[in-house]
Amino acid sequence: MKIAITGGTGFVGQALTKAFLKNNHEVFILSRKNLQTPEKGLHYVQWLTSGSKPEDSLTDIDVFINLAGESLNSGRWTADRKKRIIDSRVEATKEVIRILAQLETKPSVLINASAVGYYGISREKEFTEADQEHGEDFLAKTVVTWEQEALAAEKLGIRTVLTRFGIILDSQEGALPKMVLPYKLLAGGTVGSGKQWLSWVHIDDVVGLIQHAITNPSIKGPINTVAPRPVKMKEFGQTIAQVLNKPHWLPAPSFALKALLGEMSILVLEGQKVLPQKAKDSDYVFAYNKLEDALTDILK
Repeated sequence: MKIAITGGTGFVGQALTKAFLKNNHEVFILSRKNLQTPEKGLHYVQWLTSGSKPEDSLTDIDVFINLAGESLNSGRWTADRKKRIIDSRVEATKEVIRILAQLETKPSVLINASAVGYYGISREKEFTEADQEHGEDFLAKTVVTWEQEALAAEKLGIRTVLTRFGIILDSQEGALPKMVLPYKLLAGGTVGSGKQWLSWVHIDDVVGLIQHAITNPSIKGPINTVAPRPVKMKEFGQTIAQVLNKPHWLPAPSFALKALLGEMSILVLEGQKVLPQKAKDSDYVFAYNKLEDALTDILK
């Protein structure tokens, strides 16, 4: 297959690219920079720059994956940064739709990144893709806006999948290295109340679920890209300590994190219990459905 990826040099994009090339697919990474590569099957295409026409290099694309957007962890959520978080996603997705409209032969599917933040925060509810009500916090509103832009691809006759990512676990990227560091320094402990839910997923299952969505034409709309066994933050920390054989004793109180991170503290102090119902219904087999197994693979 010929697969186009925006945000292909990022965390998830790199993992996908590696898997696609291993399976002998051709990968076209859209980048603002004029990059070159000697690697067989990998191509860079300029976009979002003056005069660039990426559609000219994307003929007969089978799959389009949109992962572009400023990181939520890139700094304190000032008014300016929140605007950039939203605008970067909207701008990129509008350009994806423009490109798709220009292509004479449309891809069979658009996979658009999203997040479980759609559901808002709760300590009591369980959420599946059947839940259509969204939260009212900044993250939820950002996701709603992002998804609405992506769904314009349906009007072009393109099956559209919204991968609602949970907390993605990886040894080098994402939130896990920052969460593990205190334990390595013998200062790990419960973050906030410890009662907030954490819907996690191993990076291998992110890749696996996206590949699953590509090859299963019955999958469309949102798909919760999370493991089937979410845990509360206290259990998450205790499992890190167990796998690393380190103590779990020094708590990080909510008030201190709010003072340090401001509104961005919602990423660690609040959460939601999200279940991958569509993955289950379509017979996806998780490589890692238990947190201990996922952390053992990553940290040892």
